[in-house]
Amino acid sequence: MEPVEINEAGLVLRPWHAEDADALHRAFQDPDIQRWTSMPLPYLPEHARTFVAKRARQWQEGTGAPFLVCDAATGEMLGGCGLNTIDRTHELSEIGYWTAPWARGRGVAVRAVRAVARWSFTELKLRRLAWGAQVGNHASRLVALRAGFRIEGRLRSADPAGGSYEWFGSLLPGDVPAPGEVGPAGPGTLEARRAAVFGRPQPTLFATAGEHELRLRPLEERDLDAVISTCQDPETLRWTTVPERYDRSAAESFRTHCRDNWASGTAASYVIADGRDHYAGSIDLRLSPTDPLLADVGFMAAPRVRGRGYLPAALAALTTWGFTTLGLARVEWRSHVGNVASRRVAEKAGFTIEGTARGALNHRGQRVDAWVGALLAEDLTRQVTA
Repeated sequence: MEPVEINEAGLVLRPWHAEDADALHRAFQDPDIQRWTSMPLPYLPEHARTFVAKRARQWQEGTGAPFLVCDAATGEMLGGCGLNTIDRTHELSEIGYWTAPWARGRGVAVRAVRAVARWSFTELKLRRLAWGAQVGNHASRLVALRAGFRIEGRLRSADPAGGSYEWFGSLLPGDVPAPGEVGPAGPGTLEARRAAVFGRPQPTLFATAGEHELRLRPLEERDLDAVISTCQDPETLRWTTVPERYDRSAAESFRTHCRDNWASGTAASYVIADGRDHYAGSIDLRLSPTDPLLADVGFMAAPRVRGRGYLPAALAALTTWGFTTLGLARVEWRSHVGNVASRRVAEKAGFTIEGTARGALNHRGQRVDAWVGALLAEDLTRQVTA
């Protein structure tokens, strides 16, 4: 396949040259590129030279179409984008891209991906492009969305070296936005807002229960013994669906689950820590997979702190964060009919009890009725202005 050059949207996409290795070496010292791509560490000048030589061979062999992305006015390297593989039998390819640290925030990757996609469909006559990224790489996901890709799901154990899960998506010829169009997930959209939130480390939140200062922080290894003790408590077992024989492996799985949920942007799971930073309970804000403005909550308190008001304070802090930071419109609470303690927590945090849903919960193989309540974003506004 003959190497080509693409000029579009202020960019020049051209084949790699041997003299590009120095700039590539400098770009690949970036921690984010090292985190989300597969590369030797430390990344040495000889690795960059090998990288460039391999890209030249891909053009010669017709196995890929890798481009260096440059500024059309200055010729400065801005990143890389290209087809990692080309399957001529099925007319498919997978696209990959990265942006140099000095070029971020300018839409370089979006413009480059759209340009390569258009060229792939019009010149190579491909019928489908695939995209994949480790779950947690929200910057790459946002680029894919803005280029027109549809995120179709996630693969389990896709890359044992990189992570437990991988997002995947596809792009068809009619999906690519025209040059200059904002396209889906543009700046200011809910998708972009949440990518900025979940693409960073989980923040610590703060709450006050009477004279007690509380911190909501991610679950840590040192909390697991307290989690096990709480989940073995008869009241926890009575009202929740934690495993009946809760052991160390269950606690470790819970910790992994919390970490994966944050990385995927599907939930914010927190430890409620007391003034000595000891585990006092757990609380989750889980985003709806079908309604981007809806979430639900779940919580439990360690037996030693029950009745101190920790849960209402933590619930109020977490829902406020959900409304103001994630842009939620409604947060729902559900509990078994009869779980008066949970209901009081919800009511103290401002939730309105809306009724009883028959057979709404599955509790250890049996359908049970549930109280249902909700807190709306406007409820928060009324509380602030009251």
